[in-house]
Amino acid sequence: MRERITYVLKLGDSLPPSELTIDASSISGPEVTAVREDRLTIALNELPAELQTLVTGAQGLHIRWVGTTSSEAISPLLARLPPGFHVFFTPGKDDAVSQKLCPTLKDVFGGVSCSTPGESFTSLPKDRFSHSAALQYFQQLDSLSPFVQYAKDQLCGPTDAFCAARLDSLSTASSLDISYDKVQEVLKVTAAWPYQSQQVHAATLPGLRTEVGILSSDKFKTLEPHEIGISGLLTVLGQNKEPSPTMFSFPARHREAESTFSAQFLTPTGLHPTLQLRLASGTGPAPLFAAAADDGDEPACTPYAYLTLPRTIFADKYQLSDPLFLASKNLTALRYTTQPVDLEAPEYVMSQWGSSVLVQLSPPPPSGENGGGEWTAELPFHLRYLAPAQGGYAGISVPYPAVFWACAPEAGVKFPPNPFEKDNLGYDGLFDQRTVFWHVEPRPVDGGPLVNTVQVPVLDLDKAGWVNAGTAAAVLVGFAWVAWKLLGVYSRGGGAKVEADKKKQ
Repeated sequence: MRERITYVLKLGDSLPPSELTIDASSISGPEVTAVREDRLTIALNELPAELQTLVTGAQGLHIRWVGTTSSEAISPLLARLPPGFHVFFTPGKDDAVSQKLCPTLKDVFGGVSCSTPGESFTSLPKDRFSHSAALQYFQQLDSLSPFVQYAKDQLCGPTDAFCAARLDSLSTASSLDISYDKVQEVLKVTAAWPYQSQQVHAATLPGLRTEVGILSSDKFKTLEPHEIGISGLLTVLGQNKEPSPTMFSFPARHREAESTFSAQFLTPTGLHPTLQLRLASGTGPAPLFAAAADDGDEPACTPYAYLTLPRTIFADKYQLSDPLFLASKNLTALRYTTQPVDLEAPEYVMSQWGSSVLVQLSPPPPSGENGGGEWTAELPFHLRYLAPAQGGYAGISVPYPAVFWACAPEAGVKFPPNPFEKDNLGYDGLFDQRTVFWHVEPRPVDGGPLVNTVQVPVLDLDKAGWVNAGTAAAVLVGFAWVAWKLLGVYSRGGGAKVEADKKKQ
């Protein structure tokens, strides 16, 4: 088992080595404003038996949880996802192992409503790129409390206060990633805390290799356009008595667009709500490679919105195929949506989690009235019929999308894995492996959570009895009226006339 603890500071920030205190099992220092990322690498034989069977029976398994609190991302930790609970899964040959996935997720995370991958998951496109997972699952999950309790029961002894305290700190984490590396046969658990002021402190246990880094992005003169530079201090607890200066670089596909956006439903929402994205800038990032900007008719960098929509709401691909309609909403095209999407089924009969959507946005031209300034795009959706509820209304939650500029890759440039890389994000599998993503930071206008809610009118359970009685009465009255009309025809001799006409024929 190995551990890596990293404090990531902003460009230009640093911490002098003299301010750190290092002993045989810990490191401490002053407060710094940084993102903290902890990564625990667990060997296969160190996992609980049920998790061993599950991960070894899968071709790929990536579990990602993102909190709903808005936070600033710091390079190189820039990859973003819509807030919620995401699972990207590629089944192995043993179908019996796949059937254990959902029950295991329920045991570990609690509140996960999937039944089996075949029923609850949706398929990702197989005709695009091989680096994409085969299946996807998503649902809103606001708390990691069940996971914290499960981890305590499996990893901490009854008197291990240090282990329990470390796991309790996950209650304030902004994200959690769990990925199984089939080649190395290790499970990587990575948690991150938002950019904030925090004390530098880390400790290790006997037999656990713990590396602590206090790093910030740097701009070296020797950097290639597609690389990010990192400099700072590294310490291996129990081995180093002094922190070691370090400087390295690596290719990075995820970068900062230095822009923000907000998202909210236009009112009144009705049964066909429109999500308005308000972006602070219509100017895209400069392409990393000059050749990419001149190659072909397509622009080097184009903006996209990637959404994970719960099954209560969906996008109509036929509506989003009309060029004139798209232009009126500042949209270019619907690049991807989950297939199939039932346009008529009510929410309470569906087994799949929902749908993912990738929409290409259309920013104003640089020479236009708002070129380079704030602009909006509108995404039309449709609500499904929901189950009856007390009061006649039910609330649904729709997470913020991930908004980014995707820049065309340059021939010959490769992006091998780096120490902070994230893949299997859902949308990255819809692009070439060398595509560079420039992420736009979500920033709600009111400072609230990264979730929009909609009140949907439904059958009021308090009045359902009157509806049932009224329906029955209407059917009875209708039947009585038809019967009365038929009897009237017969009473006036209509029946005899019909019989006479039949005899003449």
